[in-house]
Formats: sequence, structure tokens, C-alpha cells
Amino acid sequence: MPHPLYVAFVWHQHQPLYKSPGKGLSLSQTQYYRLPWVRLHGTKDYLDLVLLLEKYPKLHQTVNLVPSLILQLEDYINGTAFDPYLEVSLTPSEQLTLQQREFIIQHFFDGNHHTLINPHPRYAQLYQQQQEKGQAWCLANWELQDYSDLLAWHNLAWIDPMFWDDPEIEAWLRQDRDFTLSDRQRIYTKQREILGRIVPQHKKMQAAGQLEVITSPYTHPILPLLADTNSGRVAVPNMTLPQQRFQWAEDIPRHLRKAWDMYKERFQQEPRGLWPSEQSVSPEIIPYIISQGFKWICSDEAVLGWTLKRFFQRDGAGNVQEPEALYRPYRLETPEGDLAIVFRDHRLSDLIGFTYSSMSPKQAAADLVGHLQAIARMHRDRQPEQPWLVTIALDGENCWEYYPQDGKPFLETLYQTLSNEPRLQLVTVSEFIEQFPPTATIPTQKLHSGSWVDGSFTTWIGDPAKNRAWDYLTQARVMLANHPEATEENNPEAWEALYAAEGSDWFWWFGEGHSSNQDAMFDQLFREHLYGIYHALNEPIPAYLRQAVEIHRAQTDQRPESFIHPIINGRGDEQDWYKAGRIEIGGARGTMHSSSAIQRLWYGVDHINFYLRVDFKAGIQPGRDLPAELNLLWFYPNQTMHNSPIPLGSVPDTSPTNYLFHHHLEINLLTQSIQFQEAGENHQWFPRVSRAQVALNNCLELAVPWADLQVPPDYPISLTLVLSDEGRFCQYLPEESFIPIEVP
Repeated sequence: MPHPLYVAFVWHQHQPLYKSPGKGLSLSQTQYYRLPWVRLHGTKDYLDLVLLLEKYPKLHQTVNLVPSLILQLEDYINGTAFDPYLEVSLTPSEQLTLQQREFIIQHFFDGNHHTLINPHPRYAQLYQQQQEKGQAWCLANWELQDYSDLLAWHNLAWIDPMFWDDPEIEAWLRQDRDFTLSDRQRIYTKQREILGRIVPQHKKMQAAGQLEVITSPYTHPILPLLADTNSGRVAVPNMTLPQQRFQWAEDIPRHLRKAWDMYKERFQQEPRGLWPSEQSVSPEIIPYIISQGFKWICSDEAVLGWTLKRFFQRDGAGNVQEPEALYRPYRLETPEGDLAIVFRDHRLSDLIGFTYSSMSPKQAAADLVGHLQAIARMHRDRQPEQPWLVTIALDGENCWEYYPQDGKPFLETLYQTLSNEPRLQLVTVSEFIEQFPPTATIPTQKLHSGSWVDGSFTTWIGDPAKNRAWDYLTQARVMLANHPEATEENNPEAWEALYAAEGSDWFWWFGEGHSSNQDAMFDQLFREHLYGIYHALNEPIPAYLRQAVEIHRAQTDQRPESFIHPIINGRGDEQDWYKAGRIEIGGARGTMHSSSAIQRLWYGVDHINFYLRVDFKAGIQPGRDLPAELNLLWFYPNQTMHNSPIPLGSVPDTSPTNYLFHHHLEINLLTQSIQFQEAGENHQWFPRVSRAQVALNNCLELAVPWADLQVPPDYPISLTLVLSDEGRFCQYLPEESFIPIEVP
């Protein structure tokens, strides 16, 4: 009987150390947390994921609980953790200071408003006032009850819908408004009850055999960069490195040992799997992992591709064309012993993480199962000697904020479908490796040095701000080494501060690539952990640590940070476009300068559509203040196909308007109607059907399906915009460049 297709889901549950060192260093004292995300994600994302799985006993999965997350959960459970959001939540409304009221108005709408705020009428009412009338209006006009209701709703909305049938929570949801301090105190008690169930539930399901719980290095450091920051140049040979080379491989076994010991204490058994932080691997770190006793690790398909010196091509449906190379475990060989490694399917993981939230639960589940069934058919047709293992590994917390009901309808539909599909079998990674030990080998010295982001370390090193942070860390590490008397036993504060500062998250947020409204706080936390090292050693804190690593100002142009899924209604929702690419136009620079009626362009993608948003100056009317036609023209570099000139009159014979293009979408801004064309022979244009969505309100929003453009996955294309009036060229944008698009 042929093997089924084995599928391993690996959920990564992680939070960095938000605890500020030096403000309560023992469990008997209050631990001051700068940010609330352990508490809020703890009530929304960790427990429900496994409780939902428990209803489908045939389905086995793997969950990674990072040690830094467990430590912080325990502080909240013990009642010793306090954060600024919790502090104001438990403050009587009449005692709120002006600064606290400003903080509440600014931060207590943090979260995706489509899923966390809009479903609750009172919360949505307060949000609309903040959005439409502004923070200053709220500060001047809100009454004490408005603040009390907002404090209650921010904490209630982050409680997972799975727990809404709890009698107290159900009563609060029905209450809607007029919350008291006593209500808020009881909501916090309910949060702690939920947090207290997380680790015991994982332990219970592991004992039952349905779950495998794994761990990560103690505070989530990138081990290859601890071994040697020069490893950044393996993937990017010309990378600009920090001024000082960080080489402290001796910290690697410390992080691994502490994670190992924590796991044994909580789960009463030894861990088998290790999730390397950011799925980062290198030849140098493998012996340490083996010596500690771990049996397997996981990384990304890009790392495997670099290792095997091949790129995993996908067909038009997005399925890997060389599945036998990706869907198998490998054995890393070293003199210290062997270690199994599995590599995740990057695209399937990203579909759950970034795309399915914008689809109906039934459609999304059917799409994922359809991909797995297609892989199962390839497995059946090729009849390999060894069964295949498809690894789907991703962040198990952040994506659900964008799903209706925190992903519950999607996961229920998916799990029910998988339970009824005999050709697909969900397993833990250890189950598969024990039954089917890896037969393919990778000599460890051949293993690529990289992460799950593009197979490189550029997310954490190479940028001036990231490099500056590494230099600060290096100097603090040298200071600790110059105090050999400060051991982990007699000076744990110094070492705990070091471990916290070595975490990957601080470097993620520094410099280019990622940004949030908490960048300055992450900067401060990183430096506070470094303060902790000097303070514990009775050394003066360097003056440069008193200054931010970088200046945190609003950026101008930026590349997309992640997939986006905007609702196309012409309103330009801030959260919908938060991680989109941005190009400033009006008043910024160049030929159009301040005379432009268009201020900026926003663009982004997911696996379904390309998205564009055009912001106009206030009061602008198409047909009066700017031309009535907007033309989108796609250019496909290095692709053999029919192309044609821009089908307009009076087009200037200069780059890029004199290029030849393959697709043309014309939008009439007066009627919001569209005409779509494709280039053919002899520089002709031929009409095609388009399923593009367009909406014009206070801005123009557009979604163009990839199916319209018929381009293969992982392909770069370029776009230019041209304004025209009655078929005659007026102007183009962005100035002297294209909008760069990467097809996912």
C-alpha cells in the first residue's frame, strides 16, 4: 500500500524579552514590562491553537514554545509582571493623569481594527471618534466613562473568541459599555487564568502523543551571528559589516543549555527538536546543537536551495517542480554525530501567514488542501522509495489577528477536511524521522549560512543602524569578558542582561526593512539590556548608550515590508496599507514637485493580487484638477513576449515612457470603469477580460489579480503610471523610475 503524503505543521510561538532589567530582579519583586504583547497574545493566540487541534485527534502537530516567552508568561501568571497598558487598565478613571489619558487615546486601539475592534459596537464607536475627529478632540471631549470603556475593550478584544462562551466573558461582551474598575480588574484576572493554562495544555497533549513541543535558544539569538558576524557575507559577499567583529561562539552552548534545562523542568522530559532562531543555521553552530542532545532542527527552503546550489522553481499553480529534493529530511554529518534537518515549504507557510486571512475560511482551507493533494499526486506518480514530508512552519501568533474570529473558522474547516482526507497524514517531525530516518546527507561544511528571510542575514546585520547595535553589543560583551569573576552563578544579572541583548528581535527593528509604532521602545529596550550588563558589573554606562541607536522619524519612500490585503473601498485604511511600499510624489522632489495633485503611491502584493493606492491632495477632483484617465503599464524585463508602445497620443520619446509594455489597464477616474489590454504582434493592443477591482473615494484603490497578468511566481516586473486626458499623454509617475513588483 503506498504511503500517504506526510505533513508536519510547526507553529513558532515567540516574544522577545520586554522586561526592563534592574526594575525587579527576583521573582518576589514586580517585573516591569515595557510592552504588553506577552499578556495580550497569551490570551488570544497560544492556548486556543492547541485546544482547537485537540478536537481532531488524528491530526498531530509540533509547537515551539520559546523560553523567553515561557519566562514572561510565568511572571504574569504569578502576578509579578506589570506593563504600562496594564497599569492604566487597573487605574481608577478619576485618577488618570493627562499623560495617561493621552497614552490611552494613542495606544489602546493597537490591533487590527477589522477583526479586533469593528465587531464590538462600543469599541468601534470610540475608534471612529479617534480616527475621524482626532486625538486632540478625544482628549478635550471624552468623559471618564469613555476612558473606562476603552480600557476594558482593549483587554476584552484580545481574548480569543474560543473563550467567549465563558459566562463572565459572555456577560461583558453583552454589556458593551459602562464598564467599572471592578470589571477591568476581573478581566485581568480572566487573562491570568487563560495564561495559566497554556503550558499545562501543551504538556498534556504531548503526553497524549498528539503534540510535539520543541524549544529555541534561550532568548532567541541568531546563533550563526553569535559565532561570527562575518557569516553575513556568505550570502551577501559585499555586505558592510560592523566595525568590530562579534565572535562569541562560547555563548551558543549557554543559550542551548538554558533552553534545554528550562524545557526539562516544565515538561519533565528532554526536548528532541530545536527551532533555530529565525531558522538561522550555519556549519559552525551544528556541533553545539548535537552536543546538547537535540535530534532535529528546521530551516527554510531558501537555505536548502543555497546548500544544494539550486532554486526551487514552481509551476503556474505555485507547486514546487522538484518536490523530491524539498520534501524530505536530511542528515547533517559531523565528527560529533549526526543531526536531522527539515526544510519548510516557504510558499505554503506564507499562504497561511499572509494570504489566507483575506479569503473566506472555506476557500482558504480548500486552497491549502488542494496544494497538498497536488503534491500527493506527484508523490503517487513518481513512486519514490521514501515517503515525502511537507513541512509547513511559521509564526503561530501574529497572523491570526488578520483572520476573522482569530482564525478559528479557517482552522476548523482545514482540520475537518484534513481529518477526512486519507491521502494526507499530519505528523510531528519526530514521529516522521523516527519512522523514516533521513537517507539523504549534507556534509555540515556544505550547509549554507542563512535564515528564513531570503536565505541571508540582511534583516539583522549590514544596515548602518543594525551594525551600530552590533558594535554596542560587542563592547558590552568584551566588558563582561574582562570580569572573569562575574560568573553565571554569582552574577546572574549580568549574564541575563547579555542573553536578552543577544536576542534577534532588536536587530530586526533597527534600520531599513521593518518598522512599527514601537521602534523607539525596541531601541530603548535593547539599550536597557546593555545597561544591565554594565550596572551588574559596577561599571559606568557608556555615554553613547544614553542616545538612541537611530533617529526614529517617519520614513519617506520605502519598500513593502510584508504581504498586504487591503479592502478596496477607496478609503485608504491606515492599517490595510501599513506594510505596503510607499513612494512620495507631490512636494517631494523632481519634475512634478509641489504642483502635483498626487501626493504619494502605495503598492504591495499577496498571493492573489497586486495592490495600488494613489493619494490625492485634499479637494482634488478628477477631470478638473487632474486628468481623468489613469493608465497602468507593465514592463517585463528579460522576458520574451509581444510588447507595444503606450497607446496614447503625444507620448515623449524619453525613458521610461518610450519603453514597450505588455499589459495596459486604463482607469476612467470619473466613472471608475476599466479597460484592459494585452500587447500582440506588430505593436498592436488587444482587449482582454480583467477581474480588477477599483474604488475611488478619498483616494484611489486598485487590486489586479495575478491571473490577469499571467506571470510566473517569483518573477520581478515593473509598473509605470501615466495620466492622460481623452487619450493624450499628460504626465507619468513615479518620476524617472518604475514601481518595482515582485510576484510572490
